[in-house]
Amino acid sequence: MSTHFPVAIIGAGLGGLTAARVLHVNGIEAAVFDLEASAAARTQGGMLDIHEENGQEALRAAGLHDGFSKIIHEGGEAMRLVGPDGTVHVAEEDQGGRGRPEVDRGDLRDLLLDSLPPGMIRWGHKAVGARPLGGGRHEVTFTDGSTITTDLLVGADGAWSRIRPLLSDARPRYTGISFVETDLWDAKVRHPRSAAVVGGGFFICLGDRRGFLAHRETDGSLHVYTALRADEGWLDTIDFSDSAAAKEAVLTCFEGWDEGLRGLVADADGVLVPRRIHALPVGHRWERVPGVTLLGDAAHLMSPFAGEGANLAMLDGAELGLAVAAHPGDIEAALAAYEEALFPRSEACAGESAHNLEVMFGEDGLQRMTEFFSNAPGSE
Repeated sequence: MSTHFPVAIIGAGLGGLTAARVLHVNGIEAAVFDLEASAAARTQGGMLDIHEENGQEALRAAGLHDGFSKIIHEGGEAMRLVGPDGTVHVAEEDQGGRGRPEVDRGDLRDLLLDSLPPGMIRWGHKAVGARPLGGGRHEVTFTDGSTITTDLLVGADGAWSRIRPLLSDARPRYTGISFVETDLWDAKVRHPRSAAVVGGGFFICLGDRRGFLAHRETDGSLHVYTALRADEGWLDTIDFSDSAAAKEAVLTCFEGWDEGLRGLVADADGVLVPRRIHALPVGHRWERVPGVTLLGDAAHLMSPFAGEGANLAMLDGAELGLAVAAHPGDIEAALAAYEEALFPRSEACAGESAHNLEVMFGEDGLQRMTEFFSNAPGSE
């Protein structure tokens, strides 16, 4: 027998948690279902710059901006852009005031998790499908065979959403960019050369349609994304179970580059993690379907090159929660209002992301990004 929940959010990422929190502070209880076994099932990792105009607005709506201010990574807004020979083309210190402070994704997620009442999240529930029951109600089925029904179904379940097919037949497509993620632990002590190369904040190196993106993490480690244009099957040619062989394969793409840059891969600790970058079509939208909507990557998956994914997911969650609170007893009016703002906002950011991908990984990516940062507001 199915259990009924008035509001069911599928996915406990930043967007789903923000939606749950905003609903909660407005007196509307929701149930959140996530595929992970627990909140600690995997390391969240990675730094996020949280923007004043969207991510921080969502945190204000959730009543969590004061808590957010306590987890900001001081110095994280510093930025360095270098070329393949190690020459620094742009260097900016973290002077504050840019409206995009950096935080650790795990710390931000913990802030949201800790703000929700116990039992609100049902861990170990991986959705495998959903179907309409009529009248705006839906049924969701999980891998263990259990089911729930709901009056408002929110797909916050990421790139490969099981809820999206209720609204759209769009699927993410490979963007032509592949990442290999590496970590260098305790960088100041164990990897001083790499620590000096990256600096204290965000690091970009571009050249010949490839490069490195890196952050100095709050724990003193370096998290590095080696990025390059590649065929969709390129990652499958590398044996990532053999770290030494994987490093060698990746570094063949960076022959002749500065040894300090190559060290971001050669000296990495732990396993190398391959990742293909996918995106939904720019301007993805759907016709209004009673009782169901999407947020975050489920709605507008884009490449990371505009830095908007997490910010938009949280704003989506906040605005959905506020729309439901503003239209008591009228789910359709709430969803119509939410989607009316969602579609143009996500289209603009997805377009920017797609454009930045072409700029950064084009033939003259280093030159164009140097010009961009040199002409940006606040640059000297």
